Amino acid sequence: MNHRLDLDEQEQLANLKAFWDKYGNFITTLVTIALVCYAAFNGWRYWEVKQSREAVVLFEGVEKAVANKDMALLKDASGTLLGDYKRTAYASKGALIAAKAYFEAGDAKQAKASLQWVADNGFTDAYKAIARIRLAGLLMDEKAFDEALKVLDFSAPDTHLGLQADRRGDVYFSKSDNEAARKAYAEALAKLDERDPWRTVVQLKLESITQ
Repeated sequence: MNHRLDLDEQEQLANLKAFWDKYGNFITTLVTIALVCYAAFNGWRYWEVKQSREAVVLFEGVEKAVANKDMALLKDASGTLLGDYKRTAYASKGALIAAKAYFEAGDAKQAKASLQWVADNGFTDAYKAIARIRLAGLLMDEKAFDEALKVLDFSAPDTHLGLQADRRGDVYFSKSDNEAARKAYAEALAKLDERDPWRTVVQLKLESITQ
């Protein structure tokens, strides 16, 4: 009985040795690749978390600068945020906040530059859409109507189609193209969610043209 067990064990060991001789290098390579990928993933996650934490500090600096109307600090904090942490959502949010502050301070050039940065580098398509819609508004105020319409010529996410059409209507109305404005406002109403309070504003715009 024991002899039979010894023979079985020897046969199993022989089979295992043959299997390892045939596939050992392949298995070792796979394990090595898996370990390298795991280490790389952990390293990437660590870098991502580190970037996010550092971006938060700079974003808070942007908010503090805006609250204190410290334009020097705003340029410094937002410049570093956009330059070194542009792959984080905080960079997009910081640039949008900075653009509003620049506009309110009378620095339209810097406001447009911040919005253009988000339009080009936004963390999500939603951020890019918001930036383009706001940038078109600034261009409209400068009577650069054709440029504003060009900025609005993009594929917006579904959640921003209504606002995109509404801003397009504003541009057309400002350039006295009432027919195009009516169509744009009608499109905005069709795209905006039924529960969106902005629908009331758009409806008033449309009615003011049709009267």
